[in-house]
Amino acid sequence: MKEVKNVEYGLEKIFEGAQDFLPLLGTDYVEFYVGNAKQAAHFYKTAFGFQSFAYKGLETGCRDYASYVLAQDKIRIVLTTPLNSKSPINEHLRKHGDGVKIIALWVEDATKSFEETVKRGAKPFMEPTTEKDEHGEVVRSGIYTYGETVHIFVERKNYKGLFLPGFREWKSDYNPASTGLKFIDHMVGNVGWGEMNQWVNWYEEVMGFVNFLSFDDKQITTEYSALMSKVMSNGNGRIKFPINEPAKGKKKSQIEEYIDFYEGPGVQHMAIATDDIIKTVMELKVRGVEFLSAPPPAYYEEIPKRLGKHMDMMHEDLKVIEKLAILVDADEDGYLLQIFTKPLEDRPTVFFEIIQRMGAKGFGAGNFKALFESIEREQEKRGTL
Repeated sequence: MKEVKNVEYGLEKIFEGAQDFLPLLGTDYVEFYVGNAKQAAHFYKTAFGFQSFAYKGLETGCRDYASYVLAQDKIRIVLTTPLNSKSPINEHLRKHGDGVKIIALWVEDATKSFEETVKRGAKPFMEPTTEKDEHGEVVRSGIYTYGETVHIFVERKNYKGLFLPGFREWKSDYNPASTGLKFIDHMVGNVGWGEMNQWVNWYEEVMGFVNFLSFDDKQITTEYSALMSKVMSNGNGRIKFPINEPAKGKKKSQIEEYIDFYEGPGVQHMAIATDDIIKTVMELKVRGVEFLSAPPPAYYEEIPKRLGKHMDMMHEDLKVIEKLAILVDADEDGYLLQIFTKPLEDRPTVFFEIIQRMGAKGFGAGNFKALFESIEREQEKRGTL
């Protein structure tokens, strides 16, 4: 499998060599296991501008768990909580706390997707299952990836309903306005010491992904900590999964902190795209979303140099960007703007990234040092650095 190290090419080169035995149409939904889905739904609606969409629970005949589906543009997140002590969801919550359990992928054929991945070594989670209601049928299947995280394959070509069979429309008088979040840009997984290449190989061999970007501990390092990262993508570039592994440093890295508190590998963060990051971040701040602290002023003084030829096409006000602590980086195709929330739970685990791409296809390599120093300042406050 072709690997491109720290160089960002056009899509036709990036995905050269990606296999097509598992065509993925996009991210279908992301499901979080949470301790109280009703309250979590209120938080994501209030803070991030998600809307009530679908519901499954006691009122729909489900006795074991309740699931609230929230929507914003192309994003669907599912918040699921157990309804009794015997539910296996409780074990996940006891060990990991609130976090991402399922990354659901939209496919043409869920049965073939399951068969192709399992025969290549995937551990089964859910055999192909047909779910029906008056709106048609959905076929779903699933496999385990790193830790206890799961990929569900969703085939919905014969379904005309709102979300999935068993769900009904969730109507609510409380639906705050959107904050401009559009779709999931990428999702990042943290794995343990020496495990990154294992999972890179897994995505290559089991799912036909390609490793198109690699960063080692010399590129992603600060005075105190370091990590390594490789970015995996499917053949059409719609699904991108960076995978992080800790590296040796003077103190504990953010990846080690995550592994300690999540008690194993898992999804570190979900990057969500917006067309206007300034407007989105200003609105999120008004709603109480907390972001990492700003880098020093020297970081913003160097932005024109970092952007180079792309500085002429940049229309955002640098003073506003600095005030909001937004990070800026560029590659040969354009520039991007990004900012990271603080952890969304009391355990310092999952968080969100807000990203606006202005042609750039990378992941903000020029921001790594500033970003990780901001995270280290938060780790120091928590006593986990």
